[in-house]
Amino acid sequence: MHVGVMRLVLEIPGARSLKDKRQVVRSFKERVKARLSVSIAEVGQQDKLQVATFGVAVVSEDATMCEELLSKVTSLAGSLPDAILADRATELIPFGQAGRSVQGGIEQTDLAASTEWDDDGGYDRE
Repeated sequence: MHVGVMRLVLEIPGARSLKDKRQVVRSFKERVKARLSVSIAEVGQQDKLQVATFGVAVVSEDATMCEELLSKVTSLAGSLPDAILADRATELIPFGQAGRSVQGGIEQTDLAASTEWDDDGGYDRE
């Protein structure tokens, strides 16, 4: 399993009010949700009228699919008529069985201590 995360920063030079900014933010989020299977939220700089920061996340069995979906979100952001894509940062996180690829992952929890992982990546309670 892979988790792809991205931070996007949009500049909205035409926003003169919170209403103007909300229109661009809402339109972008709705477009992304309608076209792509990702989660998206405005995550920062809500107090600035001409800047919007978004967090995007996707989970897939295939790392290439995560990268492709995040790239499509970037393309949608770049095609917005009322905003400029100012910054983009992505990270792809591989999760192995029991979260072994992540330091301090699920194997550190009480759940992992009280369960036994089977060959399919699931778990059987004792």
